[in-house]
Amino acid sequence: MALKNVTLRQLRVFEAVARLLSYSRAAEELHLTQPAVSMQVQALEELAGLPLTEQFGKRIALTPAGTELAQLARRLGAEVRATEENLAAVRGVEAGSLHIGVVSTAKYFAPALLAEFRRRHPGITLSLSVNNRSLVVKQLANNEIDLALMGSPPKDFATVAERFAEHPLIFIAAPDHPLVKRRRVPPEALASETLLIREPGSGTRGALERFLEEHQVKPQATIELGSNETIKQAVMAGLGIAFLSEHTIGLERQVGRILRLAVAGTPVKRGWHLVFRADKRMMPAAIAFQAFVKAEGARLLKAQVGG
Repeated sequence: MALKNVTLRQLRVFEAVARLLSYSRAAEELHLTQPAVSMQVQALEELAGLPLTEQFGKRIALTPAGTELAQLARRLGAEVRATEENLAAVRGVEAGSLHIGVVSTAKYFAPALLAEFRRRHPGITLSLSVNNRSLVVKQLANNEIDLALMGSPPKDFATVAERFAEHPLIFIAAPDHPLVKRRRVPPEALASETLLIREPGSGTRGALERFLEEHQVKPQATIELGSNETIKQAVMAGLGIAFLSEHTIGLERQVGRILRLAVAGTPVKRGWHLVFRADKRMMPAAIAFQAFVKAEGARLLKAQVGG
């Protein structure tokens, strides 16, 4: 590769294409036109002397050369951001940027957390990415985010996980469901129910599967749904029961549209964690957010969603 003439702009554009696997979505994120994105990638391919992407119908994939260059682009991007924040710290200016990954269940309180942090630190630029657990873990592994708000931290690479609040998970049903009237529901009673579950890769689904395995329960039917909101709508419609974070049902519970089932062994008590890579060089903005979550996270979560 003859890369001595590569520009940071070209690498930034290609990093977005490689991460999103879409020219149009990269253009939207970077506030560019799609032809402008294509031109930058083509120029990079000419410098590399190799194709960086392959087209499969409407989808694109990275070639081996593209994968290698995407890793370089991510590393350099992280170094540039770190240098910018170090310079800001030397100048005594509270500035810098912070990219936070959030599991989808945390979206019910994360915006309020970030809003309060921004009120206290207006000079810091914030970026929030909401995905299921497996994608947030991938973002951490690839150093695409600075910090993550999630339940259980990953175990396949070294991280630092700081617990800042309780995270109870419960079984829920519509108000007219027969199990609602029972003061105690044995786990085996769930075997005759239709269970509404999250998609593979969801932390909530993982916790549910562990609970069912521990109590040797196999539901008669399951329906997979892709978000907490869809599951709540399905529960209210009487399609089945579900296992969700108690922090996702505050409003529906207040108005009596969804009720908790008194299943023995619940709530399953987990924790909310602030997670970052063990080898992460923490910049001033990240250190400020870390201290903020440690001091205020539990209080702000309770104020937003209860629990």
